[in-house]
Amino acid sequence: MEIGLNHYLTLSAVLFSLGVFTVLSRRHAIVILMGVELILNAAALNFVAFSRFVAENLDGQLVAVFIIVIAAAEAAVALAIVLAIFRNFQTVYVDQVDRLQR
Repeated sequence: MEIGLNHYLTLSAVLFSLGVFTVLSRRHAIVILMGVELILNAAALNFVAFSRFVAENLDGQLVAVFIIVIAAAEAAVALAIVLAIFRNFQTVYVDQVDRLQR
């Protein structure tokens, strides 16, 4: 059995669905960030799969590397924001942070 495009797209759909479910159902800020990372990884997997099976060039891999760089920058900025929220509110649960100023 050969692994084809449908297998990669199915895996990407599962990763995307888990990411969306995590973002929508969780209240902990770190877990929400992990869901966003799952969504970005699903998008990167789609680009690489289509680049490999449809276009047969390296454009998808370049876009996937760009997505990984953006995800790393997003994680750094988001964790800094979470630390600032924790410092001000002593919690990382997003439903308990309801004010912009303390």
